[in-house]
Amino acid sequence: MRKLLPLIGTPSGSHPGGRSAMTCRFRCGDACFHEVPNTSSNEYVGDVIAGAIGRRSMMRAAAVVTVAAAGAGAAGVAQAPRAAAAPAAAAPSAAAASEAARRKPKGARGLRFAPVEPNTADAVTVPEGYKQNVVIRWGEPILRGAPAFDPEKQTAKAQAGQFGYNCDFLALLPLPGERNRQLLVANHEYTDEILMFRGYDAANPTREQAEIAWAAHGLSAVVVEGDRKSGKLTAVSRHELNRRVTATTEFRLTGPVAGSDLVKTSADPSGTKVLGTLNNCSGGVTPWGTTLHGEENFNQYFANSSRATDKRYGVGTGATERKWERFDKRFDVAQEPNEVHRFGYVVEFDPYDPTSTPRKHTALGRFKHEAATVRLTRDGRPVVYSGDDERFDYFYKFVSSKRMKHGTSRSVREHNLSLLDEGTLYVAKLTGDSPAIEIDGTGKLPNDGEFDGSGQWIPLATATAKGAVSHVEGMSAEEVFVFTRLAGDKVGATKMDRPEDIEPNPVTGKVYVALTNNSNRGVGSNPKADEANPRHANKHGHVLELTERWNRPESTRFAWSLFLVAGDPDDPATYFAGFPKDAVSQISCPDNVAFDPYGNLWISTDGAQLGSHDGLFGVATRGERRGELKQFLTVPKGAETCGPIIQDRRVLVAVQHPGEIDGASVEKPASTWPDGPGTYVRPAVVAVWRADGGDIGV
Repeated sequence: MRKLLPLIGTPSGSHPGGRSAMTCRFRCGDACFHEVPNTSSNEYVGDVIAGAIGRRSMMRAAAVVTVAAAGAGAAGVAQAPRAAAAPAAAAPSAAAASEAARRKPKGARGLRFAPVEPNTADAVTVPEGYKQNVVIRWGEPILRGAPAFDPEKQTAKAQAGQFGYNCDFLALLPLPGERNRQLLVANHEYTDEILMFRGYDAANPTREQAEIAWAAHGLSAVVVEGDRKSGKLTAVSRHELNRRVTATTEFRLTGPVAGSDLVKTSADPSGTKVLGTLNNCSGGVTPWGTTLHGEENFNQYFANSSRATDKRYGVGTGATERKWERFDKRFDVAQEPNEVHRFGYVVEFDPYDPTSTPRKHTALGRFKHEAATVRLTRDGRPVVYSGDDERFDYFYKFVSSKRMKHGTSRSVREHNLSLLDEGTLYVAKLTGDSPAIEIDGTGKLPNDGEFDGSGQWIPLATATAKGAVSHVEGMSAEEVFVFTRLAGDKVGATKMDRPEDIEPNPVTGKVYVALTNNSNRGVGSNPKADEANPRHANKHGHVLELTERWNRPESTRFAWSLFLVAGDPDDPATYFAGFPKDAVSQISCPDNVAFDPYGNLWISTDGAQLGSHDGLFGVATRGERRGELKQFLTVPKGAETCGPIIQDRRVLVAVQHPGEIDGASVEKPASTWPDGPGTYVRPAVVAVWRADGGDIGV
C-alpha cells in the first residue's frame, strides 16, 4: 500500500470526538459535556495498545456460523442526480477504468482497491475505478400524494410523505417478483433545525417547525431499483411498500414492561401504546425478514426532570434544545413522568406489511441502543447484541428462549415477531489477564505482549410468557428492563469507551465491538485505563474482537482481544491486529460496522480526529493480511459516515449531517453537497460501484 500523506490539521472548533458543537447540540444533547451519568465504581474498559509485537494466538472458532442476511440483488428507477464528487473521484474514462482493473491492487479478497487518501473535499470521494450516485435525499417524496421537496414552503404533512432527515442505519431486503428491485429501510436519527429552516430562532421555534421535525424523525421504507448496465441505484417513488414512520406513529409496547405502572401515561393508561420513535441510530436485519432499530439519545427530547433515575440516562433538568415540551406535554417530565420510560428500546419494523404496527421490545432493555444485530443459535433462537453509546457504559446481549419458525404464513410471521419478548438479558464483564500495574494508560503493552482476557455475560432478568424474573438483587424485573443501566451498575458490568455497533461476523462467528472514543478516560476522577480500555484520554477509539465459548452465541463466557486500536499509524499506541503499520490507512473514531461476503470488517467513522473527513474503511479479519485496513471513501464537510451495506457489486452509505459545522445555517451553508451552490445541504444515501461492473474489491 502507498505511504500515507502527511496529516491534515485538526479542524478548529471541534468538540470531543471531533464533532462540531452543532452536532453535539442536535444529535445527542451535548452528551459529551454533561456530567458522566455512570458514577458506579465498576471497572472501566478502555482503549488500545501500542506497537504490538508477537501476539498470542486467540481461541479458534469451533464451527462456522452463518447469519441470515438481506439479499444482495440489484435495484432502481426514478433517477436521482449524481452526487458531487471530489476531483479525485471524477468518473473515470473507459481506458482509465480498464487500466485500474489491470493493476488490481493487492489486498485480501474484497479489499483489492487503491485506498482513498485522507482529504477534506466537500464530496463523497471514492477509489479510482469506482463510480457513485445519490440514491435518495432528505425531502424526496416517497408516498402517494406527497409533494416535491420545497424547503421554503415545507409543511409537516409534506414531510410525513417524504424521505426523512439524517439517515443512519440502512438495510436492503429482497423483493421477490420485482426484478432488479430491493426494499431499502433507513433510520432518521435526528433533525438539525438550523440547517432545515431559514431564519430559525432556536429560542422560539414555531409549532409548525416542531411538527415538521416530528415528521422528519423515524424510519423510511422505500423500494429502490438498480440499473443493470451500471451500479446506479435509484428510488421508486410511490410504490405500495413505501412507508414513513415518524415521531407520531403508533407503536406497540411488548414484552415484560408492557402494561406496567412504569409506562402508563394520561394519554395511554394501558401502558401498551406509544406514539413515535426517536433518535434511531444503528440497527440490524432479522433472519425472519424484519428490521431492528435502536433508540439512542432519547434523553435530549425530554425536559424538566428532577429524578435520579433520569439523571442516570442524561435527561436534563431544564428546557430541551428543540423546545418540543412547549407543544406537547408528553415531552415534559414534570407533567408526564412516565413518557420518558417509553423510549430507549429496540424497535422492530415489518417493511413487507405497510399496515403493521411497529413494536418496541422491552425485554432487550432500556438504554441508549446504538444497534441491534442478530445471530441464531444452532437450535434457531435469536441472540441480539447491542451497545449503550455513552462514556463508561456497557454492552449487552439478549438470548431468546423461543425458536424461529420458517415460512411466510401469517401465523409464522406473528410467531417470529414475538421472538424478542421472551428470553434473558445479559450485560458484559471483561477481565484482563495481565496485572493491573502493567496497564499504565499509555498504550504500552503488558509483559505478555497483548491486551486480551476473558469475559462473562452476567444475567440481569429473564422474561417468560408467565412473567419475568429479576437476577439483580434489590430490583424487580420491571425495574431491570426499564432502568437497565442501574442494573448493570449493580452487577459490576465493565465500563466501556462508548460501545457503539456490535456485529457478529457471518463467516467466522466472532463478534466485533466498535468503541468510538472516550476523551475522559483517566482524566480527573474518571475511571482509569484497564486492559480492555488501556489508553487514557482515548480520542481515537478501538475495536474489540470477542470469541464466544465454543463459538456459540448463547454461551455465557467469551475470550476477547483488541483487534484494532485506532489513530495515526505513526503513533506507537496504535495497533492493526499485527499488520505492518506503514501499510494501512489512518482511522479514527470507529462507529458503525458491517461485513462483506468474504468476512472482512467494514468500519464507518464518526468524528475523526486526524484532520481528514470521516469515511468508510475495510479491514481483513483473518489470513495473512489480517489487520490490513484500507479507506474506501470519505464524506463531505461536516458529515458522518453511517449505515454501511457491502454487497457483491455495490456499497451503500448514509451521509449524515453534511454541513453541520459551527456557525453554519441555511443562510451561511458550510457545505453545498449534494446538489451544489444555491441549494439546501441535504443528508442522503449514496451508492458506489465498480466502473467496469465487477465485484467490489476483487
